[in-house]
Amino acid sequence: MTHHDPNSSGQPKNRLTSPPADPRSGYHSGTFPQQEQEQPGLTAPLDPQPDHGEKSYVGHGRLQGKTALITGGDSGIGAAVAIAYAREGANVAISYLPEEEEDARSTAEWIRECGSQVLLLPGDARDQGFAAEIVERTVQELGGLNIVVLNAAYQKNREGLETIPTEEFDRVFKTNLYSLIWTAQAAIPHLRPGASIIVTASIQAFNPSAQLVDYAMTKAAQVAFTKAMAEELGPKGIRVNAVAPGPIWTPLIPATEWPDKLPTFGQDTPLGRAGQPAELAPAYVLLASDEGSYISGAVLPVTGGKGL
Repeated sequence: MTHHDPNSSGQPKNRLTSPPADPRSGYHSGTFPQQEQEQPGLTAPLDPQPDHGEKSYVGHGRLQGKTALITGGDSGIGAAVAIAYAREGANVAISYLPEEEEDARSTAEWIRECGSQVLLLPGDARDQGFAAEIVERTVQELGGLNIVVLNAAYQKNREGLETIPTEEFDRVFKTNLYSLIWTAQAAIPHLRPGASIIVTASIQAFNPSAQLVDYAMTKAAQVAFTKAMAEELGPKGIRVNAVAPGPIWTPLIPATEWPDKLPTFGQDTPLGRAGQPAELAPAYVLLASDEGSYISGAVLPVTGGKGL
């Protein structure tokens, strides 16, 4: 909706006439204090608090009448996407680990405030039954499924390949890949032309860090999944894309167990700062909306200028 200034000549304001915000300083642009959390990490202890667009994201009805399922939708990027989707008119289901209930309930309140329905789905996506069940429950309780955001992820700082125990490989691969495949397998039969699948990949898929070797491997595999599924599902009218975030301030960062990196986190980007979850939401809205109707098989970087 276009808002009119009662003090103007009656012509609607054009937002583009205002000078654009400086992307170097529109959000937190300083360093981050030393802090550490246990996995999976929660929002409340974060210093500074991340911005999920709670106060800033304005919807325009782009997703009116649609239903979205977001894995890992309780906090961080997932929460920002959930809030944006609700403000664009979608009903939203979010899955998350039971330990993240506090964050999930907070995000659910923001969704309800928009007048959208919300479905909370606590459980562990490493369980194949749960990874499929969240799709069936979304369809049954929210009446359908149009958008699937495969966002749940796990990462941890590694001191060397030879130090990574098999159970940690299992946790990373089952969280980042197996659950993604299981949820997609369950979702595809419910998707109709115009539906969209969006994967949260990472700059790590293209520019991997040795300390995140197993995480980076899964992110590279997600890019292959995105391109292959775009080819498979395109003839059915279903688009598949990925977003590749750079350094984004979420609970996953202090839970990665690399406190020595926090003071300079994100400072090596051309914009000189880490990103906020709110800055990812518009990319996910574009890829889910009819405005992205000819975008499929793409990996959209939101990296502060770091190259893929």
